Order: sequence, then C-alpha cells, then structure tokens
Amino acid sequence: MAVPKLELRPLGNTGLKLSSVGFGASPLGSVFGPVSESDAVASVREAFRLGINFFDTSPYYGGTLSEKMLGKGLKALGVPRNEYIVSTKCGRYREGFDFSAERVTKSIVESLERLQLDYVDILQCHDIEFGSLDQVVNETIPALQKLKEAGKIRFIGITGLPLEIFTYVLDRVPPGTVDVILSYCHYSINDSTLEDLLPYLKNKGVGVISASPLAMGLLTELGPPDWHPASPELKSGCQAAAVYCKEKGKNISKLAMQYSLSNKDISSVLVGMNSVKQVEENVAAATELALFGKDLETLSEIEAILKPVKNQTWPSGIQRS
Repeated sequence: MAVPKLELRPLGNTGLKLSSVGFGASPLGSVFGPVSESDAVASVREAFRLGINFFDTSPYYGGTLSEKMLGKGLKALGVPRNEYIVSTKCGRYREGFDFSAERVTKSIVESLERLQLDYVDILQCHDIEFGSLDQVVNETIPALQKLKEAGKIRFIGITGLPLEIFTYVLDRVPPGTVDVILSYCHYSINDSTLEDLLPYLKNKGVGVISASPLAMGLLTELGPPDWHPASPELKSGCQAAAVYCKEKGKNISKLAMQYSLSNKDISSVLVGMNSVKQVEENVAAATELALFGKDLETLSEIEAILKPVKNQTWPSGIQRS
C-alpha cells in the first residue's frame, strides 16, 4: 500500500500551503535539554524528506540558538528556497519584551542573519498578551507592513495564549493586515476552545496554526515539566488518561496529535521536534490518521476521563526559557 504524502493545507488568504504537521524548532534551542548540531540538522533534513515544509522558530527560543540551528539545518537541505516555509517571531527576547517599531525592525535583520535567509515567509508578533495590544495594533503591525513592502517578510502574524487577544487585534486593524494567527494549547483533547474562534477567523481570511497538541507535555506518558502552569486537577486528569491509554496498548501523544490534525480548518499543527525519531513518530501519526482515521473508541474514552477538566485553561505565565 502506498504511504500517503503529508497533506498540504491552504493558510488563509496567503496562497501558502503548509504541511499538516509543522516543525516546531524551539527544542533546537536546547530548551528541553541539549541538542547537538548534528541532531538538529538531521531532524530538519528528515522532516523535509518526509514532507514537512513548514518550520517555525523565534529569537526567544534558546536565546537565538534555535534560529541558528534551524538555519544550519535548512542550508544543509540544499534545495530551492521556495520549497520550504519559514516563520519566526519578534517582540519577545531573552532579555524581555519589546514590540516597538525600532526593535522589531532590527529584530528581523538579526533573525535573517541567523537563519541564513533573505526573507521569512511569516513574521509573527510573539506572545502579544505580555505587551500593549494597542501598541501592537498601532505601532508593531504597521512596522511589519513596511518590512513586507521591503521584501524581508511575506506575511504577518500574531501569537499568544489567551484567545481574546486575537479578536482584539483583528477587530482593530484593516482587513487583510494580519494574515495568520498562531494559537497554542487550545486545540487538544483537553481544550478545544480554539474551535469557537475558527468561523470568525475564516470570515476574516486569517490562516490558523495550532501549536502544542500535547498541551506542553500534559498529554504524554512522561507528564508535564515541573513548571507547567496547569492546575493539579488538570494534571492528574491528563495523567489518568495517559495511564489508561498505556494499559490499552495505546499512546496518548499519538492520539492527541491525531485529534489536533483531524480539524482541516487548522492549516498546520506545530509540534516541537529535536530528533529524527520524533520527526518520524509525528509524521507516522499523520500518515496513520490519513489511512485509518481517528481511533474514535479510545478518544471518546479519554474524553470521558478528561470531561471534569475540559477547557480548563491557565493564566499566561512567563515560562522558563
């Protein structure tokens, strides 16, 4: 049986087509433990070979290390620039937040140098809830429009945790100004609140990227890192679901990935990867979903376990870098 290619999905009105699984490059910045340059390059190469064409990073990840590592990995591909899509971010740095026009304009020049690229496809304002949303509307986004005119970036995005930041900004900028939003932890088995926003975003012509289908480690057998901001109830609910899956011979992370991938209104599901093995597992989850569909029985059982904590979010906290 022929293995299906990774699905490519249109991103809003941009004309870009993103692989349904996106490569989150934050782990390449050694934020979850050390990653060697050879592992970083190998994982980027394997991702591209298996059909992943979308790579996302930020100067904040690993204090610029993620961008440098991703740049080396992309360069090593030796393929024409138009064969992959790169997004990076601005406004959040190791030293803090700065959404001023001056800083974001300088930021992209630095990012392009680290990535060894002439332009990025998408530049996103990073975690805007920590800045002034009015500054983002009145100063940051106009500065990004100038970068677009200068050819340094192709499209403009915004990212953050609380969903209301997206409507706040999109209701205040001219239509077509913001091309894409990146939301995280709001489209996974334990929290599907992003779904309510999808008709609004579609109506605005804005593309949707959803990150962290594993809810920053909640939906894994290992469980979340110590600093995870979820409540004790949510953590124990997810742990119970993970144990239940394991007893059934299933993997909660794969089920979570497939749950997130199955909504076609989301252009790409971004997941952090730092090894060839992780790349292969994520692509296999997508391939299996395309061939056999969701494991509805196990999913409904997990959803029943998580029902008491469903859509329980947490406040935006500054996560440890």
